Amino acid sequence: MISLLLSFAILIIGYFAYGRVTEKIFAPDDRPTPAVAINDGVDCVPMKTWKAFLIQLLNIAGTGPIFGALMGAVFGPVVFLWIVFGSILGGAVHDYMSGMISCRHGGASIAELSGTYLGNLAKWVMRIFSVVLLVLCGTVFVTSPAGLLDKLTPPWMNGTFWALVILAYYLLATLLPMDKLIGRLYPIFGVLLIVMAGAVIGGILFSGGKYTIPEISLNNLHPAGTPVWPYMFITVACGAVSGFHATQSPMIAKCIQSEKEGRKIFYGAMISESVIALVWAAAGVSFYGTTQLLSQALANGASNVVYEISTGVLGVVGGILAVVGVVVCPITSGDTAFRSARLILAEIFRLDQKNIRNRLIITIPLLMLGGLLTWFAIVNDNGFQTIWRYFSWSNQTLAMIALWVSTAYLLKNGKYRFGSLATALPATFMTAVSLTYILMADEGFRLGQTVSYLFGATAAVILLGIYLFALVRQKASR
Repeated sequence: MISLLLSFAILIIGYFAYGRVTEKIFAPDDRPTPAVAINDGVDCVPMKTWKAFLIQLLNIAGTGPIFGALMGAVFGPVVFLWIVFGSILGGAVHDYMSGMISCRHGGASIAELSGTYLGNLAKWVMRIFSVVLLVLCGTVFVTSPAGLLDKLTPPWMNGTFWALVILAYYLLATLLPMDKLIGRLYPIFGVLLIVMAGAVIGGILFSGGKYTIPEISLNNLHPAGTPVWPYMFITVACGAVSGFHATQSPMIAKCIQSEKEGRKIFYGAMISESVIALVWAAAGVSFYGTTQLLSQALANGASNVVYEISTGVLGVVGGILAVVGVVVCPITSGDTAFRSARLILAEIFRLDQKNIRNRLIITIPLLMLGGLLTWFAIVNDNGFQTIWRYFSWSNQTLAMIALWVSTAYLLKNGKYRFGSLATALPATFMTAVSLTYILMADEGFRLGQTVSYLFGATAAVILLGIYLFALVRQKASR
């Protein structure tokens, strides 16, 4: 339990300490934000800081910090270290830079920013990659809450029924102006999410010794012997480092009223999400007692694990309330995933989104594709796990690219020393993670561990070398 409490404390200290360092590197000023300069009444809409924070938190806190943290807990309490330091040094920096650089470019998507700072080829790669990731993300965030709601309702309200209901809601949330549905519901849901996470961890900490949270250990406790590197770093995405956030931060960048609000909204929301991830990782390793039992429970579905933990810790009524809080998480990220995909496609085809007809032209095909993938996940026993694995890898690969985009931005703006290193080092780390995983994973090239480690490390060193060369060259040219 001491390790968990210490982890919470380090996250809070990280927000105030390293968050300020990150803010100083970017140097926000008083220039007009898109919400002020554009204010189109649809996507660029001014919002108060507290509301923008809660919306950002719900946008990014999907199934990842819950399901991902539970699956990451199978490796043992070593997962606490990745959640804490991955968030402070990588994830929160990634989210802040993605949001603030977008704000400086009129709310441009990560795909457009890639083109600006890494070239036209990178822009098209990221356009395709981002839309694919967002559709996969939206699908994951349909099937997981539908599975949870299936457990709480009469038999005729099965997973298919709830998937259709959620997709219908996504249609409205994707089409309507930002402040009409999302802006009104999300602050309420945000408070509910925080309260429910607090209830779960409170029930475990004050159980009278019924549940024991193990202390941090570097030992790999995965019952199947799956290596921590790179699998744990891919599995726990949204609670530590997540490329999905790079698609969400630009959406809120269109709504902040001052650049100086950025640290509270972007860096702060990521730290808050990591707190949620810690809660569920701790719940997983303590409720089942061993990683072997947790792994066996996850074989029956992550939704089932969430239900068992919630009802087991808080009782039937409290458990249902906790599950409802967990359902809010993925739904409030799935709708903004499709909304972000709409905005990226609108940039590609140059369709003015003030026109409802143009929004429909993009949204309907997106949701139809999401519906087909949801059907695949429902009718196939391992459908959700398959989609989740591809989503996780795509997610971390996008994070890697977003961090390199941020590094290029900082270099272009004269951050030659520590400034650009703050994004270049986590970018290098995520390069090694992403490439190593796809080389050795079952859904990848299935190469041997030694070869995959070697190629992953080599690619990371090469990109770091290119960065250092560019740093020296650009510094000399000034």
